[in-house]
Amino acid sequence: MTQCFALVLAAGNGSRFGSDIPKQYNLLGETPILRYALEALISHPEIDQVKVVIRSEDEELYKVVSRDLPLMSPVIGGATRQESTRNGLKSFERAPPQKILIHDGARPFPSERLITEIIKKLDSFDAAIPGLKVHDALKRINETNLLEETVERRNIVRAQTPQGFRYREISRAHNLAQEKLFNDDSEIAEKAGLSVSIVDGDPKNLKITTAEDLIHGSYILGENVMSFRTGIGFDVHKFGAGDHIFLGGVKIDHDHALIGHSDADVLLHAITDAILGSIAAGDIGTHFPDTDPQWENVESSIFLKTAGERLSELGGKIIHIDANVICERPKINPYRKAIAANISNVLGVNPDCVSIKATTTEQLGFIGRSEGIASQAIVSVCLPQNHEHETL
Repeated sequence: MTQCFALVLAAGNGSRFGSDIPKQYNLLGETPILRYALEALISHPEIDQVKVVIRSEDEELYKVVSRDLPLMSPVIGGATRQESTRNGLKSFERAPPQKILIHDGARPFPSERLITEIIKKLDSFDAAIPGLKVHDALKRINETNLLEETVERRNIVRAQTPQGFRYREISRAHNLAQEKLFNDDSEIAEKAGLSVSIVDGDPKNLKITTAEDLIHGSYILGENVMSFRTGIGFDVHKFGAGDHIFLGGVKIDHDHALIGHSDADVLLHAITDAILGSIAAGDIGTHFPDTDPQWENVESSIFLKTAGERLSELGGKIIHIDANVICERPKINPYRKAIAANISNVLGVNPDCVSIKATTTEQLGFIGRSEGIASQAIVSVCLPQNHEHETL
C-alpha cells in the first residue's frame, strides 16, 4: 500500500495571538488547538503516521497536548516556517513515505473529506492543496494606503492546509529553495515546476491567528459558543488635602487629593464596576467594602485585576473598554496614553482595546466647582454561553 504521513507544523511562537504561550497550545473550548488537528489526522484511515515539528522550549507543553496520542517522536523546528518544514521532511529520509501532508498546527478542523480528496489527487499530481474561492473585491494598495488597482478575483483562491505532496518531489524542491523564503510549501512546489492541483477548501478549516479567532472556532466547534455582554460603571470621589491623585493607576501631581478608603482611583473603580456588571457579579463594594481595613489605602489596580480574573475564570474575554473622566482639573490629555497602557497591562489586553476620554461639566455642579472627579465606563466582553455562572 502507498504510505502517507502527515507533518504538523507547531514551531511558531504565535506573536499576534497575544498569549504568554504559543497559540497552538491555547484552549479552544476545553481542548488545546493543536490537539484537534492531531486527532483529525491520526483518525484518518489513509494516514499511517503523524509527526509534529515543535520549538525546543515548548517540549513540556507538547507532552501535555500529545499525551496518549500515537505520534512519532517530534522534531525540532527552525527559525522560519520553511526551515521547520525542511527539518520535518529530513526526519523521514531513512524511511520515506510516498505521500506527505503538511499541515499548520493552528488549523484545528481539517475535515475527513478534505484530507481524503488531497490524498487522492496525489495519484495524478505532484501536489494538491485546498483553496477557497474569493468572493470579496480585491484591491492592491501602496505604502500610504492609497488604492492602486483592483485585482481580478475570478481565478483567485485562498490557500489552506493540509497541503499534500509526493514526498521525494517536495523534499527535493525544499532543498533547492533554501536561499529564499516562500509563503508556503505549494509556492515552493510551484517554483520547482511541480504540478499542483487545487481541491475545494473548507470554510470551517479556520486558521487561528488572533484571540478573536477563538470566537469563530467556538461556533465551528458547536459548543462553548460565545455571547456578548456589556457592563456599565460609575464612580465619584471628592477632593481633599493632598498634592497628587491617581487616575488609571497613574500618579498625577495636583493641588488636591481624592478622598477614599483605597487610593480613590475613580477611573479604575468605574472600570472595575463595569467588568463586574458584565458578569452580573455585584459591584466593587460587594468585593472590596470600605468597612474592611485590608483595603485601606491599597492600589485600585488590585480591584481591577481581580475583576478581570473573575471574568477569565468564566472563560470570558474583554473586547473593549470605553471610559470617561469628568473633571475641570487636572487636564487628562497629557496622561491619556500612560493611563491606557497601565490599564491594558493590568488586564492583559491590547492597548487598542482601551479608550480613555475626558470632559468637563462646563463649570456646572460640584465637578464644575472643582470639588471632585467622576468617571463612567462601559466594558464589552464575550462569554461562553454554556458557562456555569457562579456567585463571585
